[in-house]
Amino acid sequence: MPKSAPFSRLHIVQRGDLSGAKTSLYRLLAVVGALTTGGLFLLALGFNPLSVYWTMLSGSLGSSGMQKETIKLMIPLCLTTLGVVLAFKMKFWNIGAEGQICAGAIAASYFAYFHNDLPSPLLLTLMAAASILAGGLWGLIPALFKTRYGTNETLFTLMLNYIVLHFITYLREGPWRNPEGGFAAMPRFTKQARLPELPIPGIGNVHIGWVVMLATVVFLFIYLRYTKHGYELTVVGENERTARYAGMPVKKIILRTMMMSAGLCGLVGMLQVSGPDRQLTDAVANGRGFTAVSIAWLARLSPFGVMVVSFLFSVMQKGCSMMQTEYRIPSSMSDILQGIILFFVLGSEFFIRYRIALQKEAKA
Repeated sequence: MPKSAPFSRLHIVQRGDLSGAKTSLYRLLAVVGALTTGGLFLLALGFNPLSVYWTMLSGSLGSSGMQKETIKLMIPLCLTTLGVVLAFKMKFWNIGAEGQICAGAIAASYFAYFHNDLPSPLLLTLMAAASILAGGLWGLIPALFKTRYGTNETLFTLMLNYIVLHFITYLREGPWRNPEGGFAAMPRFTKQARLPELPIPGIGNVHIGWVVMLATVVFLFIYLRYTKHGYELTVVGENERTARYAGMPVKKIILRTMMMSAGLCGLVGMLQVSGPDRQLTDAVANGRGFTAVSIAWLARLSPFGVMVVSFLFSVMQKGCSMMQTEYRIPSSMSDILQGIILFFVLGSEFFIRYRIALQKEAKA
């Protein structure tokens, strides 16, 4: 048989370590590409891109009131991502942060509704402890099945989201329904069950969740970098066989880390229902568990990187909300614009780690 002519195929090749300047250049190009493509999309809708982008920026950072709202969006987003980072460091793909937030919110709301005669400091402490425990136990279920039966944690954690979400709907329409309301909703929290506010210099009073967020970022940075437990979960994530060979209790590490990861997500539920929401609703998670996955990878699983990326995401979300109100753009159009921006930014991370090469091969 005659030999066929050589042909070219596309191959994805892993890059070596890029310099800081090249990495920054790729990310800058991604931002420029996102803004340009988004601008063309806005032009097609009949809007001035520069005016829309200015509205987004001023709508999220233009005044102290806008800044407070952006920070309120950032707090649950950052804390949820920090919880996800713990599991991802161990290569345990926790896609169940949504459900863990809901579980923590339900546990906290139980004390807010049925034990609101307690002093506020004690009540809030009980609510926080209950939310951490409930979220942690809910996340422990897939970890137990993973370590015992080798189940797929991605699907397991994802499916658990829907169970607890629909349980909130059952509570809203059944035993916890507000008898005084005209439609299905749960009562508002009493004053004792609401988070106190503390001032942020130059911005104003925001609920105490911002202090919890900063403390958690510092704690996780120290925990992952300087503690034995942090070292162990990193080794398990890099190579489970190596961890076993070194005598590390791999199953115990997985269970412990997943309990921490889900418990932190559960705390987010308490901060949300006691802070901005002031009641339990089925929108308490509001997609943050899925957004946290993107933020975790953009931040390269770094606690301080998570804080920065969460802030940028919150600016984008608040800005798109303001754009939607100012220009009467449908929410679907706002979501498309956010998707365009995320597509370019996440795509830049791919090209930082990999490159597409042409490789000639001979086909017999």
